[in-house]
Amino acid sequence: MSKRAIPLVDLQKYISGNEEEKAAFVKEIGDAFHNVGFVGVKNHGVSKDLIDAFFNASKDFFSLPVSIKRQYEIAGMAGQRGYTSYGKEHAKQSKVADLKEFYQIGQYVDNDHPRKKDYPDNPVVQEVPNFYDLSKQLYQAFEKSGGFLLRAIATHLNLPVNYFDEYIKDGNSILRTIHYPPITSEPASAIRAEQHEDINLITLLVGASAGGLQLLTSDNEWLDIVPGEDELVINVGDMLQRLTNNYLKSTTHRVVNPPRDEWHVPRLSIPFFLHPISEMRLDCLEQCITEDNPLHYEPISAGEYLDERLMEIGLKK
Repeated sequence: MSKRAIPLVDLQKYISGNEEEKAAFVKEIGDAFHNVGFVGVKNHGVSKDLIDAFFNASKDFFSLPVSIKRQYEIAGMAGQRGYTSYGKEHAKQSKVADLKEFYQIGQYVDNDHPRKKDYPDNPVVQEVPNFYDLSKQLYQAFEKSGGFLLRAIATHLNLPVNYFDEYIKDGNSILRTIHYPPITSEPASAIRAEQHEDINLITLLVGASAGGLQLLTSDNEWLDIVPGEDELVINVGDMLQRLTNNYLKSTTHRVVNPPRDEWHVPRLSIPFFLHPISEMRLDCLEQCITEDNPLHYEPISAGEYLDERLMEIGLKK
């Protein structure tokens, strides 16, 4: 058994544990996010049956002809709803597109909701009848788990326990299902997903159908992240790093190509990017600005920051 690249925590100890167990969880996740930027979470409350069902629905979607998938590519949405075809997105420092296609599901609000103009409807995939319902259920399950994790983080940062609650309620979160097709010819320099950091507060990732996920350590070494059965991989995004003035680490990660003899194996992965509402301020928290850690960032809102980053990665013009 190789050594784990990331610590492992048990979310049930926080949700239903005694005060001592809760405090231990807060310390564990705080230390993991400060030192590594990544953590594995078991007993996270997202049903395995639901994850498996959505995996299968995603496979059904990606196996559709390209001409049909493209009908779900929505102009002017910067990829925030529906399908994004192969080769569109690249890491911000890279000119070469990643070897992937994906489908994004955004926040669900009723037509009379004050945020409706920000959150257009998610398209209904006619060819995969259960895709819409499953994606909505999974989206909401991830939101719930993510909310518990952020409560623990708030406590770790000496903020009120429900500090993030009002910002993530009806937030701009995205559920993304990513398909990395089989590699059929020598890629020029492209890998399945070039090194990058996530934009959001935290990302919740379901173990992928094939390996390849790696994180970059502070010693500049790439380590394989191999989640256990029924484990979510959680990492800090740039918004949380910015809010905490680099105290919590948004760690660089990538998805490398498999060995040549596994090129024929596609890879499917399902991350949930937990975003706040656009008005949330990401101005650095006072308690995270010290003599040893002076202020690193200008004040900015989550919405302004998101726009800036979507342009950098080629999804928004």
